[in-house]
Amino acid sequence: MLQGWVRSAPAAGYSGWVTFPVVGMVGGGQLARMTHEAGIPLGLKFKLLSDTPQDSAAQVVNEVVVGDYRDLETLRAFAQGCDVITFDHEHVPTEHLRALEAEGVPVRPGPDALVHAQDKGVMRARLTEIGVPCPRHRIVSDPDDVVRFASEGLGGGPGDGFPVVLKTVRGGYDGKGVWIVGSAEEARLPESGGAAFKAGVPVLAEEKVDFVRELAANVVRSPHGQAVAYPVVESIQVDGVCDTVIAPAPGLPEELSVQAQQLALTVAKELGVVGHLAVELFETRDGRILVNELAMRPHNSGHWTQDGAVTSQFANHVRAVLDLPLGDPRPRAPWTVMANVLGGDYPDMYGAYLHCMARDPQLKIHMYGKDVKPGRKVGHVNTYGDELADVRERARHAADYLRGIIVE
Repeated sequence: MLQGWVRSAPAAGYSGWVTFPVVGMVGGGQLARMTHEAGIPLGLKFKLLSDTPQDSAAQVVNEVVVGDYRDLETLRAFAQGCDVITFDHEHVPTEHLRALEAEGVPVRPGPDALVHAQDKGVMRARLTEIGVPCPRHRIVSDPDDVVRFASEGLGGGPGDGFPVVLKTVRGGYDGKGVWIVGSAEEARLPESGGAAFKAGVPVLAEEKVDFVRELAANVVRSPHGQAVAYPVVESIQVDGVCDTVIAPAPGLPEELSVQAQQLALTVAKELGVVGHLAVELFETRDGRILVNELAMRPHNSGHWTQDGAVTSQFANHVRAVLDLPLGDPRPRAPWTVMANVLGGDYPDMYGAYLHCMARDPQLKIHMYGKDVKPGRKVGHVNTYGDELADVRERARHAADYLRGIIVE
C-alpha cells in the first residue's frame, strides 16, 4: 500500500490530526466527476487535471489544474502532491506515463497495462497471445490490403469475406474511428474504407461478428491482486453509442456468465490492470463470447452500480488505485437498468427531471453539468426493482422525457 497518509499527534491528551491521500485524476469528464463523488465519503482529496474550468468534474472538484494532458511538464507539475495518478480516459501518451513512473509517481493503471486500452493492435496481439477469444483480425496497410484480408476468408459474411470492420488503432471512441465496409468497392472509396487510412495511425481490420447482443464484464483489481467481479450486463448500442444497460444480462446462461467474469479477471491479471476494467463482449449466435474492446477506467456499462450494487464501480476504482480493500460488488436488487440521457432539442432538463422525480420517486437521476447539445451524453438514469419489464420501462420513460422525445 502507499505509505505516509495517516499522521496523528503522539502525545496523550492531545487531539490528533489525520490527512488522507490525494488522488490525482487526469481528465475532467463525467467519469472523474462521479469518481470524485464516490471518494467523498472516504475522506479522500482529489486533484484534477482538466482541459477547461467548465468540464464536468472541474465544476465540483476543489483543486483543479487546467492544462494539456499531452504535455509531459504539465503532467509532472500536476503529479506534485498526489499520492497516486489515475484517469477518466485512456489518451495520455504512454511514453509520458513511463516517464512519471520512472520518477517514482504511482500511476494506476500503469502504462504497461493502459497501452492495451490505448492501442487496439497491441490489445488484439496480447489477448491472442494469452488465449482470450477475439474476432479474427490483422493490421492492414491500405484499401487493397483490406480486400486481401476479406479474400482470406477472415470477414464475417459469405462469399468474398465482406463485410469487414476497420478501426484506427488509437483515438476511436463511441463509434468514432470505426468503418464498416461491405465490398471491395467500399473498401476503396475515399469516404468509406479509404477514410480509415487518413488518420495517420495503423488500421486494424476485423471480421464483422454475427452476434446476438453485446455484453460487458466489469471487474476491479488492486495492486496486491485482490479482485472483484460485477454481474455481466447487456449493453444496448444505438448509432455506436451506449444507450441502455441491463444488469444482470437477461437470459444469459450461467456458464456463459461465469466464463465472461473469469475471462475479465484473467485479462486484468495478465495485463497487470489496477483499477476498474470493462471488457466489452460479443455474444455470438453459436453460443460463444468474443472480446470487442477494453476500457481501464470507470465505464458506461458500470454506471448501474451507483444505485444497483453494494459498492459502485467508482468507489471500487478509488479503493483499487489506493490499494484499499475492495467493496462488495453484489447487486442490491434483482434488476437494475441504466439509460443514458442524450441531449436533444429540449433544453429545459430541469423542468423535465422535476416531472420524472414526481412520477417515479425511486428513480435515480445523475446529471453531468454539461451544456445540452443534440447527441451529447449529459446524464443517465438508474432504475431498479423485482420485475425487469417494469424497471426497463421506467428507465426508458425517464431518459426519453429528459431528452424531450416524449412529453407526457
